[in-house]
Amino acid sequence: MVQLVDFLFYLIKNAATLYFFAIFIYIIMSWIGGRDSTFGQILGKVVDPYLEMFRSFIPPLGMIDLSPIVAIMVLRFATMGLDGLHQMVLSWL
Repeated sequence: MVQLVDFLFYLIKNAATLYFFAIFIYIIMSWIGGRDSTFGQILGKVVDPYLEMFRSFIPPLGMIDLSPIVAIMVLRFATMGLDGLHQMVLSWL
């Protein structure tokens, strides 16, 4: 049972890390172009729903959109919180 829990948390943490890099690449693509490519559109379908949550309450400052920065910070904090949750679950088992 402990190995299953370890494996699940391992998968969740790696998925969060992968999502972090997807957001990062999407941000870079907004600066240098490429969002209109097939890869950019697929990445947008994956990343935009999460970013829209933050865009709804963080307005852009001119041409600067700060919502991806906040979204990445929230994702990283959630990932760090997973470590504590993982330890808590392991202590119950």
